[in-house]
Amino acid sequence: MDRFLFLSLDGLSRGAVYAAFALALVLIWRGTRVVNFAQGAMAVATVYLAYSVSSATGSYWLGFASALVGAALLGAVVEVVVARRVHDAPPLNAIVVAIGLVLLMQAVLGMVYTNEYLAFPAPFSQTAVVFGVSPYDLFVFAVVGVLLVLLTVLFTRTPLGLRMRASAFAPEVSRLLGVDVALMRTLGWVLAAVVGSLAGLLVIPTELGLHPTAMDDIFVAAFTAAVVGGLDSPLGAVVGGLIVGVLLSWVGGYVRSDATPLAVLVLLVGVLLVRPGGLFAAPRARKV
Repeated sequence: MDRFLFLSLDGLSRGAVYAAFALALVLIWRGTRVVNFAQGAMAVATVYLAYSVSSATGSYWLGFASALVGAALLGAVVEVVVARRVHDAPPLNAIVVAIGLVLLMQAVLGMVYTNEYLAFPAPFSQTAVVFGVSPYDLFVFAVVGVLLVLLTVLFTRTPLGLRMRASAFAPEVSRLLGVDVALMRTLGWVLAAVVGSLAGLLVIPTELGLHPTAMDDIFVAAFTAAVVGGLDSPLGAVVGGLIVGVLLSWVGGYVRSDATPLAVLVLLVGVLLVRPGGLFAAPRARKV
């Protein structure tokens, strides 16, 4: 029983990190109808920025803030320079461009920072205090909860969120109604990059360290979480992240650690077969 409780709580703490990154994927999907496969590489680039600033100043929080600011600028640049060229192209074009961007960014980061793992600290202790939960775990839970509330309010209670969703679903109609679709898309990329950077700042201290490919496995788990919960649902992203985290913890603890990728694949395929839109997908209107 103690082992089950420990694995479950450990899975929830890992799942909260997956949920934070899944929220970034949901955000850009709701704002632009694009799945950004370069989200992980962009997040790692901003964490490297935080590492550089923190090392130079000795302040973790100054590096933290610089990463979020850098993420906003990087998101805007990527959208204007790269993504805007393929917005109206077939979906495969955007995927190929994103993969190319991943390879480019990882190569540049490797040349600048080398391919060795660098230690990136956590702002709070990661030593378990109660039931295997550390102060850092509580910090992650709090950040994910705040993100969930803010994104839900943004897309359901604000005119800006409505314009972003309208621009994603019906860009031509939105233009006729006076919405600056290009600006809304850029804003979607900026917000998603900031949330992705925040997720990277949360997850890197729990992994082996900072590396150009440090977010690759996290991206797979977070993408699975977003699909399981539903790409249109921030709540679904959080629930999906927790499900994936607990599942990986159980499989790694009771079966073997190298079986976790297979568990993620089985979960993804199972949900897509039973409920393709995700567990929290909104019902679709019937066409007659």
